[in-house]
Amino acid sequence: MATGLEPRGFVWVIKGRLAISERIGGHGVQHRRVRRTEEITWIKDVGINAVLSLLGGGQNLASYDEAGLEAAQVTLLGDFDRDDVTRVWVAIDGMLADPDTTLLVHRDIIDDSLAGVIGGYLVHSGLIDDPIVATSITQQIIGRPIGPEGRRLIPSAAAS
Repeated sequence: MATGLEPRGFVWVIKGRLAISERIGGHGVQHRRVRRTEEITWIKDVGINAVLSLLGGGQNLASYDEAGLEAAQVTLLGDFDRDDVTRVWVAIDGMLADPDTTLLVHRDIIDDSLAGVIGGYLVHSGLIDDPIVATSITQQIIGRPIGPEGRRLIPSAAAS
């Protein structure tokens, strides 16, 4: 049983290997240092040892480092495009290249963009060949439909 506090929206994309959640500690005015500490304790207890932040600015990076977590950042803000998302996929690939890494990816909230990034990663990585299946599975993982903003980020075929 994990101690601490489960981050909001936490879900496993690949059990024991890749997860997503809202920003650790909450976003905006909801962010609390004590909550961040409790959530870091929880993610470490469930085996996560690396975090990829998609936020602008270095929010939480020092806290992840202090907790002994590998931390990286790829900023996704505003109207980002496929090249921006590809940088995220490359970062995920790099972090997961170590078979002992269990990675959490987060933005402020789990929105269509984060869902699209993750659905796209499933295609990009070759884990799923069909973008329709990737969309469907991602919707099941996050527990809701993905709108056009997220669907546009899922490539039509896996990279060769």
